[in-house]
Amino acid sequence: MTVAESEERAQFTLAMRARGINDLGLLRALERAPRALFMPPRFADIAGRDIALPIGCGQTSPPPSIVAAMVAALELKQEHSVCEIGTGTGYCAALLAQLANTIVSLERFQTLALEASARIKAFGLANVAVHWADGFERHISGERFDRVVVHGLIEPPGEAFRRLVHPGGVLVAVVSGPDRGEQHVVRLTDAPPIGAGEAQDMGPARGMRPLEHGLARAL
Repeated sequence: MTVAESEERAQFTLAMRARGINDLGLLRALERAPRALFMPPRFADIAGRDIALPIGCGQTSPPPSIVAAMVAALELKQEHSVCEIGTGTGYCAALLAQLANTIVSLERFQTLALEASARIKAFGLANVAVHWADGFERHISGERFDRVVVHGLIEPPGEAFRRLVHPGGVLVAVVSGPDRGEQHVVRLTDAPPIGAGEAQDMGPARGMRPLEHGLARAL
């Protein structure tokens, strides 16, 4: 690593701390997985900034502070299984994989799923499985996870996704405020029956697009 790269990573870490990301395990994961490795090459010089970036198929990668806030809200342990809805570039999956046991990541765009899978493999992560799949339909299989994170704006209470969570598990997603102009990261601690758990507002989000149904090969 060059001096310039070391300085850039140090500045990035300081920026994350300034935005309230204080978990040391997560900060180390952010340092070990530079965002630039998971973004289109044309954005390599600005990937370290706390901004959203286009990633293809009409999609965007959220600012890293929002990604980090959502991961922090999961309160991960090494034994946890995690389902991620919306793989994108694979950046968040690379963070999750350093903090939990197994990651199942679902992406509705086949192009993005294939690209993300290749990046994750090149990064050397063996505990991530990327699937071309519709997250809205995944609960039909009956599989459950300790933690679920949804990258996309959803309508509360997000029952399709809460059915993916083990009783007592956690769902983290972004929802709209009452006036639809605000977005918030929400942490839902579930308990049977569906919808009986607690919801915590974990802070503001921005730039999230509504999560869409269905599969797509490309756009």
